[in-house]
Amino acid sequence: MSDYLERTNGGQSFTGSDVNIFRAIAIASALRFYAKTGMKVNRAYTPRNMLNAAAEMTGRKFKARDYIGAADALEALADAAKAAPRADAVQS
Repeated sequence: MSDYLERTNGGQSFTGSDVNIFRAIAIASALRFYAKTGMKVNRAYTPRNMLNAAAEMTGRKFKARDYIGAADALEALADAAKAAPRADAVQS
């Protein structure tokens, strides 16, 4: 479970490991979309930026245009993070 910060304007900012899981899944999805269609999901998600983010998160270096390989690595990272025991889990 993520922690969150209450904002004075009524909003919330989430922090913690779930944010990284969300980021990995979002970038993996955007990489697959770009590989399939050649279209960027937004202006910030250029192919180079997505591959750099994947390399930063996974610790692996990806070849240029290895979008599917990077997406697979990010999904594996997210799956491993979801399956890992959590410090905030209730033990019975």
